[in-house]
Amino acid sequence: MVQFTLPKNFKNGAKLLLHSCCAPCSTAGIEALKDYFDITVFYYNPNITDEQEYQKRKAEQIKLLKILSIPFIEGDYNVKDFFDGAKDLANEKEGGKRCEFCIKLRLEKTAEYANNFGFDYFCSTLSVSPHKNSQYINSVGQAITLENTKYLVNNFKKNNGFLRSIQLSNQHNLYRQNYCGCIYSKRQAEDT
Repeated sequence: MVQFTLPKNFKNGAKLLLHSCCAPCSTAGIEALKDYFDITVFYYNPNITDEQEYQKRKAEQIKLLKILSIPFIEGDYNVKDFFDGAKDLANEKEGGKRCEFCIKLRLEKTAEYANNFGFDYFCSTLSVSPHKNSQYINSVGQAITLENTKYLVNNFKKNNGFLRSIQLSNQHNLYRQNYCGCIYSKRQAEDT
């Protein structure tokens, strides 16, 4: 399987809103997509519950996008959006129901922004992580019904995409965190 599937009747240069969880995860996705799409990165991550960590990841994302000449849009940073839905899921393991809620939250916001601002497609860099279920990510993305924007099916970890993201992160000297973002995933990373 390739890293993404071009839709029927696809025209090069279509506008794509790429949700990004962090600069390292966006590297391989951007590399795979850049020859086909006019990419704008949408940084929406209310799950990053430590504001200092959020700002550090945002700064790294901006640094990378300046190098690549790709536009950056920041979504609202309101951790309440995450905690409201995750409050009963604190004990879930990484990759469980809490992560499913979080993925859905971020994809829905990305889709809404893409549809409201004239993007042809949307997708997320989340599929590059070996800890994230790309089948689930794609099923959520495809289930979101919009007027003018379509979901781009992808699995950026395919064809050594995760390894490539590590190589590109090293090449660009990017800060690479060791947990997904929420306080629960941070605690789990610290316990292992």
